[in-house]
Amino acid sequence: MNSESVLRTLGNPILVSLTVVAHSATVNETRNRFDYDVAILGGGSAGYAAARTATAAGLRTVVIEGGNEVGGLCILRGCMPTKALLYAAEVLHLTSHAAPWGIRAENVGFDFAKVMARKNALIQEFADYRREQLAGGKFKFIRTRANFLDPHTVAVSNAGPLTAAHFVITTGSTVAPPPLPQLREVGYLTSDDALNLTELPKSLIVLGGGAVAVELAQFFARFGVKVTLIQRSGHILHEFDTDAALEIEKVFRRDGIEVFTNTKLTDARRDGQRKTILFEHHGQLVSVSAEEILFALGRVPDTASLDLDKAGVATERGRIAANEFMQTSAPHIYTAGDCTGPHDIVHLAVQQGEIAAHNIAHPKTLRRMDCRLLLSVIFTEPQVALVGLTEKEAKTSDIPYLVASYPFNEHGKSLIMEAKDGFVKLLADPQSGEILGGACIGPVGGELIHEIVAAMAKRMTVHELSALPHYHPTLAEIWTYPAEALVERIPAPQQGSTP
Repeated sequence: MNSESVLRTLGNPILVSLTVVAHSATVNETRNRFDYDVAILGGGSAGYAAARTATAAGLRTVVIEGGNEVGGLCILRGCMPTKALLYAAEVLHLTSHAAPWGIRAENVGFDFAKVMARKNALIQEFADYRREQLAGGKFKFIRTRANFLDPHTVAVSNAGPLTAAHFVITTGSTVAPPPLPQLREVGYLTSDDALNLTELPKSLIVLGGGAVAVELAQFFARFGVKVTLIQRSGHILHEFDTDAALEIEKVFRRDGIEVFTNTKLTDARRDGQRKTILFEHHGQLVSVSAEEILFALGRVPDTASLDLDKAGVATERGRIAANEFMQTSAPHIYTAGDCTGPHDIVHLAVQQGEIAAHNIAHPKTLRRMDCRLLLSVIFTEPQVALVGLTEKEAKTSDIPYLVASYPFNEHGKSLIMEAKDGFVKLLADPQSGEILGGACIGPVGGELIHEIVAAMAKRMTVHELSALPHYHPTLAEIWTYPAEALVERIPAPQQGSTP
């Protein structure tokens, strides 16, 4: 069965439900045939969530972790280290730009070694706690890589073959290969390398315009590195609405970051200590040189060594194909996290792991992933956060909506803070007024967006949101302005009706 056919089949909840129930009954009848009820490949956030859920349900569980370190991408090389560094950069930036508040901060400097040491100490603490959770004895924890020998057996180098009635694959992702073979010869930093630098380069070319690229670009720029960012698509953060991308591009350029968008890489060269990228831009060949290159063009699922074909697990464009129940093309094998996606976000990975384990343990009460409240945050300054529907998605899918926005440069609390960049935006159903999505490009946007998450979770209307009391002056009260603008355009639902 090809991947496209698999996805069509897995998209049918009835077929999947019947498959899960039938398989679980077989496992219960022949439990002694297998070493474990559930074997989880990968000990990151998704894997630990699956193990915790499976164990709580009384399943004999083993977690097999083959990485050099324990903790997963979020703790070791993703969310936590990058946000620790970005907060340090924000403190440095505010200290260096204190004049608007009448504060003199002369000769502001930094000790990069101490910046990195603090980050390392925090990550060590987080990783130690995760190791304690994994090795705490609630389930078996094996440190080795594994690969499938058949649908119910994996080879485990330090323990021989291991069998399980069910598997959950949570092996995460690895840095994507570079688009130019010449980059391997020239040499470059990955995001993993960037987080472990002991010295700052004087200049840096950032290849990419996604979350990792823009966050690290601003971090390095605020620590005095001359940064040039080169993005393939028409704007950075291309998965967000264009207005959000334009706001961050404006801030970057104002802060001295050179931004090239709508480009095509053509060559990479090295001349002594300088590294050069050549690319097409608006019909012209452009050359940019720097001391170092940061390759930030994404990650790919870390599944190459698993021998998925021997287990009957299909992939789609490199990712493990799964349905809304987190079940793969092999009915007894589930998956979660970055190896399946489609959104590489840690809180979703945790939900996927929990859902996979729950459905293994309770096939008669299946749970499914619901991406209606899909949440994304980019920790630049200003932060970029969104939940639910974007205008781009609404237009592509012909979903009717009304939209209203309000800028931070007209908002009282943000003026007090000198945080004038950005805006908030709400999308609502034109008939009912139900909130369909929200975006916040502005100060602590990653915190403010959760008001809209809560509103959408309860399927609130803009009428209800606008009526909620908000303390003045606060950043949060900015949401009332686009809500009020939409209330004027959408008739109020009759009392007793539901949106």
